[in-house]
Order: sequence, then structure tokens, then C-alpha cells
Amino acid sequence: MKAKRRSAGFLIGLTLIAAMLVAGFGALGVWQVHRLAWKRDLIARVDARVHAAPVAAPAMASAADEYRRVAVQGHFLHDRAALVQASTVRGSGYWVMTPLMTDRGFAVIVNRGFVPPEAKASYEQPRGRVALTGLLRLSEPGGGFLRANDPGADRWYSRDVAAIAAKRGLRPVANYFIDAQASPSPYALPVGGLTVVRFPNSHLSYAITWFALAIMSAGAYIFVMRQELTARGAE
Repeated sequence: MKAKRRSAGFLIGLTLIAAMLVAGFGALGVWQVHRLAWKRDLIARVDARVHAAPVAAPAMASAADEYRRVAVQGHFLHDRAALVQASTVRGSGYWVMTPLMTDRGFAVIVNRGFVPPEAKASYEQPRGRVALTGLLRLSEPGGGFLRANDPGADRWYSRDVAAIAAKRGLRPVANYFIDAQASPSPYALPVGGLTVVRFPNSHLSYAITWFALAIMSAGAYIFVMRQELTARGAE
């Protein structure tokens, strides 16, 4: 049985569609390759910050400072602490966000760590001057997933520095918070050192997928055109 010969218009349209698909999928693949390089560079830079020697905590920070190890001295303002709902490897509970009035005259909110619900009123509260080291973290404005912070009711679902500082009357205050490092005692509360430094990196698999789709589109086009040439040769 003879293969049906396709019209010139059909072949032109098919060629244009195939060209657009191959170009589009190929461009997406190249974009993912660039994203992969960017993500690997980001991971390397953050890893360098996390393991570098601590620097003095700045009065203000930018995105380039996130996850930088910082050191600070001052005294805690325990009466202005806020409890932020948390889900951690230790279960559900709260982050203890306690302002620290630094020796340099500004306040910085410190995430002292995690406490379970039953310990939210009985965790340790060191008095006097303290020195601590931790990771600089950017504020988390707004709230958690499908739950907005409610400052009026003192319900917190994210570590929103500006909102907590406004509610607690802190001024001047740094625009970031510090994740305190773990305490030497494994039984101390709050439990510090629970910062999760992990970045999803699926760009390689995405790039392979887009390039595979480009190759499949080109292969399908070649298959159809070979069929057409065969049909025309049989006439």
C-alpha cells in the first residue's frame, strides 16, 4: 500500500513547528546549564561563608551576607523574646527569638534555637554579658505557608525581623537575625545549631530533559521527512 503523499503546505508547517520546538527545547536546556553553574557557584560561596572564621556582626546586612558566620557580644533582652512556630528534625515546637543589645549600641534578634511546646516557658535565660557565634540569616517577612504572622495576637509563623522588632519596640535594630550555634551541652534548651543549609539543585536533570525533548523533536521530524521522501520515490 502506497504511503500518502503530504502537501507542500503541510511539510512547510511541520518544518517550522519542528524548528521552533528544537530551538525552544534547546534554549531551555542551555538556560538550565547556566542555572546549574550559578547554583554550584552559590553553593560553593555559601559553604565558604559557613566555614569561614566569624566576623563582627554588622549593623545592617545584604543578601551577600546570608549564612556568613558572625560573632557578637552584648546582653539578652529576655522580656522581649518572641516564640516562632517551627518544624525541625526534633519535631514541632518553637524558635526562641531573643533580642540581644550589642555592645555597639544596636539590637540584633538571635534565634537561640528550638524548644518543644512543653518547654516554651522553662528554657534557659542567661543573664549578664554574653558572647555568641552564629550564622547571619535574612528576615522572613509575612509568615509561613498559608499562615500570616499576627503581631496583635503575638502569633508568629516566620522569623520576620521587622515585625518582631516593631512589636517589641526595638530601635535601632539590625535587619537580620542570627542563628546561634549549638550549645556544648546536648541537653541545653533552646537547642541551637539546627540551621539547614541546603539548596535544591535539579538543574542538571532539567537540562537533560530539555535536550532530550529537542532530540526527540528533531528525530520525529526526520522520521516524517524520510517517509515523505520514500513515498515520493515510489511514485
